[in-house]
Amino acid sequence: MADVRDLAADTLSAPSTARIRPGFEGNNISHALGFKHINYVSEAAVLHHFREAGLPVGRLYKEFGLGFEIVELTSRLIELLDLDDEVTAEVVPATKPGARELTFKVAQFVQRDGKAVKSATSTVKVALRIDDHVPASGPYPEAVRPFAVPRLGSGARLELGVTPRPYGSLSEGRGTVGADPVLDRLIGEDNAFGWRWRVPYFYCHFNERLQMSGFLRVMEEVEDLFLAERGLPIKHVLDTRRWIPVVTRSEIRLLDETLMEEELHTVYTVEDVFKELLYTARMDTYVIRGGELVHTATGRITHGYLHEYEPNRWRMATLDEATVSALSTPKKVNA
Repeated sequence: MADVRDLAADTLSAPSTARIRPGFEGNNISHALGFKHINYVSEAAVLHHFREAGLPVGRLYKEFGLGFEIVELTSRLIELLDLDDEVTAEVVPATKPGARELTFKVAQFVQRDGKAVKSATSTVKVALRIDDHVPASGPYPEAVRPFAVPRLGSGARLELGVTPRPYGSLSEGRGTVGADPVLDRLIGEDNAFGWRWRVPYFYCHFNERLQMSGFLRVMEEVEDLFLAERGLPIKHVLDTRRWIPVVTRSEIRLLDETLMEEELHTVYTVEDVFKELLYTARMDTYVIRGGELVHTATGRITHGYLHEYEPNRWRMATLDEATVSALSTPKKVNA
């Protein structure tokens, strides 16, 4: 195998194509896969792009102590992803001169009636986090040297201003969604929902950090808890109305590092309900360090509901007055 340090600086600049089968885990409702696994396909496509360029991310870490980190991921759904689809993912590098992060545009295509149809698009931004515990075998490859960083951001600090409540037993399951002084402080008077939860090791990578796929899981989890709190639990709505939430757009940006076994305070704020079809919500995550609240990530998600009007046939549902009211009216469980 060629020495990775001999690779030219432009090895990541050429487009690549990967054929990817989405994970069966994402098949939660009927035959369709959810937004998390659409994002996973884009992540897998960029990982494939690094391998094709001769810079596999495992090798970058083992030889140079550079941890592959997706620091921003924005995706838009165009066509439902089917359980039996094989996705053709086209990756086009889009890094601007002088940037400190690698940027990739990913287009996903599936076959429909014998034709290739674009099913989703993503923008993926990548940094390479330096791990001081892994000694580099030599100079970083020129292709990735500008994107090696000692830390992933420095999120805004907020005065804590309250005394945190002890988390309690490690068997507390899905965490705290009731009265909590830190969540109260973060939510204020907003139309928002709070969740406090201990970050497990299996959402993390490179020994310490919550990774982008973990944040996607946090976003899905807080949405599920929020809907249950607003009287719209997913199974009940599916059983009684044949509705299931669908994500048409998602984005997450890492602002700072979130570490394994820290308590993550997640605030999910409904920003808008429009045209009785879609609603948008913002996710913000915080940890407590040195007596301050550190803002570690932010993201947005656009949701609607699909209605199963015939077995395995879905279309967008119109939100009724009760649903709009539930989404729009704060329920002060943290008061």
